[in-house]
Amino acid sequence: MDTIPFIAIVFLTLYVGIGQLDQISIQIGLYSPLFAGIVTGLVLGDLSTGLLVGGTLQLLTLGVATYGGATVPDFLSGSIMGTAFAIITGQGFEFGIALAVPIGMLLMQLDVFGRMTNVIFQHRADRAAARGNWRSVETSNMLGMIPWTLTRMIPVFVGLFFGETVVLAINDVIPVWLMAGLRYAGGILPAMGMALLMRMLPFKKFLPYYILGFVIMGYVAGITILGVSLVGLALALIYMARQATVSAATAGAVEDDDMEVEIDE
Repeated sequence: MDTIPFIAIVFLTLYVGIGQLDQISIQIGLYSPLFAGIVTGLVLGDLSTGLLVGGTLQLLTLGVATYGGATVPDFLSGSIMGTAFAIITGQGFEFGIALAVPIGMLLMQLDVFGRMTNVIFQHRADRAAARGNWRSVETSNMLGMIPWTLTRMIPVFVGLFFGETVVLAINDVIPVWLMAGLRYAGGILPAMGMALLMRMLPFKKFLPYYILGFVIMGYVAGITILGVSLVGLALALIYMARQATVSAATAGAVEDDDMEVEIDE
């Protein structure tokens, strides 16, 4: 079993901190499990495993959002550690996914702790605002980033630094039948993510488009994801154009009715 170079551990630890800041600020994508898996795969020399782990976890996040400040599984950290463990053990991306999901669920509790700790700085900012001290408000908000980042950076550093020991301990403790079950579960996670997404979308209304996309992807030889995406884009543009035509026709009919009423008067 390979070990993770210390410089790679430091880089990924810093990356998860930056990714967390990206999630609560500008959101350019660094926080996404897919991006985290790609970066981890590039750093550890196995991009394909990073894409598979990160992409699978990305599907799980499609139907999940932090509405109202709700806490969700930390698949950013889970993607990094799951990809790293999958690479250093050589057991495949299913093993990494099987580890990443419980890791994300566990670190969700640390997210709650980070939010609670951040309240201290926010109350400090409130008192500074009451005094009209805008520099102290700015400083308090900057300091508030510390608990957000440390709740991700510390677990990732510890997990990657003791990675071999942790993985060996997991392999020794968890029965073979359970690990096999986790691998099977990892294989169906993309379907669960798509199911969550479908529950949030007007699926019945657009069922014909879904069936068409499934048929094209499953039965048209040689077509790629990009090709299916372009077909979907074309259908979306056609749908939008038809809706605009219907709206214009409806508006015209309403105007005609108004004119008739005026003539009758």
